[in-house]
Amino acid sequence: MRKIAIAGNWKMHKTQAEALEFLRAFLPLLENTPDDRDVILCAPFTTLTALSKNLHGSRVQVGAQNIHWEDTGAYTGEISGPMLLETGVRYVVIGHSERRQYFGETDATVNQRLKAAQSHRLTPILCVGESKAQRDAQETEAVIFAQLEKGLVGVDQNNLIIAYEPIWAIGTGDTCESSEANRVIGLIRSRLTNANVTIQYGGSVKPDNVDEIMAQPEIDGALVGGASLTGEGFARIVNYQ
Repeated sequence: MRKIAIAGNWKMHKTQAEALEFLRAFLPLLENTPDDRDVILCAPFTTLTALSKNLHGSRVQVGAQNIHWEDTGAYTGEISGPMLLETGVRYVVIGHSERRQYFGETDATVNQRLKAAQSHRLTPILCVGESKAQRDAQETEAVIFAQLEKGLVGVDQNNLIIAYEPIWAIGTGDTCESSEANRVIGLIRSRLTNANVTIQYGGSVKPDNVDEIMAQPEIDGALVGGASLTGEGFARIVNYQ
């Protein structure tokens, strides 16, 4: 059975104090959230310990936004699986388009990070998606299939979430039409060895469009950026109808 996962990606937002303020607004709004939904907050490294302590016993789980493929070493600015485990992290976003665009992430390094996460029993959230130029050139399928083929070598698809994030829809206010997101996610599923992998949609998911997105049969959740930064807004997305 495919699981539903709603994850907030805070990116480079929120101090520890701001994270705890968010929880005070957010957690009371989950009292009637259906049990079939996994709720995840993927936060900056500096907030992970505080979040884990304050979410202990709740239904919300903590995720990180990156992981290095080595457990220790001279990798200034990186963070390892054992470090994340110590903070109570259970999920980690890997291969986000911002990492690919700004920090030199490649399909090869994505693959290394995926395998490192799984070796520590963390569940990776693999991001794939095409740029506006690639979509306009009708290369969407070829780009995503290549990301999957190279990224998933040696990866256990029984411990994996995939997020389809069309790059042109991230933070732009432009949302991929829900029917088109559903089509692409169906194509992604067709390339997997495990058809029950949870596949999210990400890209300007908001409280006013989440119901339509989640009504699509192939879409198993959402990876939410800016709309996850307020407790009320993200709770509305988690509690989609």
